[in-house]
Amino acid sequence: MSVMTVSSSRADPRRILKALASQEALLAIAVIGLAIAVGLYNPRFLAARNLSDVLLGNAYIAVAAIGMSMVIISGNIDISVGALIGVLATLSGTLAVKGVPIIVTWLAPLAAGILIMGLQGAVIAYLRIPAIVVTLGMLSILKGGLISVTGGKWITDLPDSFHLADLELLGSVPMPVFLMVAATILAAWWMHDSAPGRAIYAVGGNAEAARLCGISQPRTVVMVFALHGLFAGVAALLYATQLRVIQSTVPPNLELTIITASVVGGVSILGGVGTVIGSTLAAVLIAEIASALVFIDLSPYWIRAVQGMLILATVIADILRRRRMAGA
Repeated sequence: MSVMTVSSSRADPRRILKALASQEALLAIAVIGLAIAVGLYNPRFLAARNLSDVLLGNAYIAVAAIGMSMVIISGNIDISVGALIGVLATLSGTLAVKGVPIIVTWLAPLAAGILIMGLQGAVIAYLRIPAIVVTLGMLSILKGGLISVTGGKWITDLPDSFHLADLELLGSVPMPVFLMVAATILAAWWMHDSAPGRAIYAVGGNAEAARLCGISQPRTVVMVFALHGLFAGVAALLYATQLRVIQSTVPPNLELTIITASVVGGVSILGGVGTVIGSTLAAVLIAEIASALVFIDLSPYWIRAVQGMLILATVIADILRRRRMAGA
């Protein structure tokens, strides 16, 4: 048997994509429907400036959710990603202020993200420590280390050339939107058509069957976490370069938002099922909901309750779907 055989038996990406097509369609409909409904209540919601802010301000969350989706599909979880993005953003901004070449300030968070997440993946895979324990420990290390090193000081006087998020491609496409779309398409293609991508589904769907077919679970887990670190680095770069002042703190509840986007996007919390296209659509929907709350005169703090309800509803639906498939 081969990677293809394992995927086709229990975690066939083609079958998974077909099953999740309705999930992605529902998310797209929800994004459009919510915009129309809130726009009827308050036409200012549909203003080009507001819709642009929703996409530009949250593209980094969608990019981070791509890596998180891969991790969850592999049967793991990461709760340190929010702290990592804060650390990488601070690293990038600090280098820029110190006069380091701009290309280095852009690449540094990517390299550091791969290294940190790759090390976490190695600990999880080879020492067989649960991912939630390892990433919880890393969460504390990153949060404490960031405050200890920076003293909580904000990073100011960033050079104009640092602001990658301000650039536009093809005449009018903002860089954050371009990177969000490009990353989603490339990741979806890689997960669907490459042997390493299919191995992620195989390991998350049935680790023992994957092992018997010659797939190395430890190497796959390390690879997934390293890729997650790459996407976290890109997310941190987009986050940092859209700001004029970088706070040397961890963005509050960021990891919850990223995990919510992955789960609501159709990624099964039990592993083996999901697509990155769904997570990107879910990230856009969550950002849209947060903006909509303001335009319908509700406290934006309700977004946390909404995220919790979305997670519960999606997980319950996934469990019921798995039970139906098991009994079929």
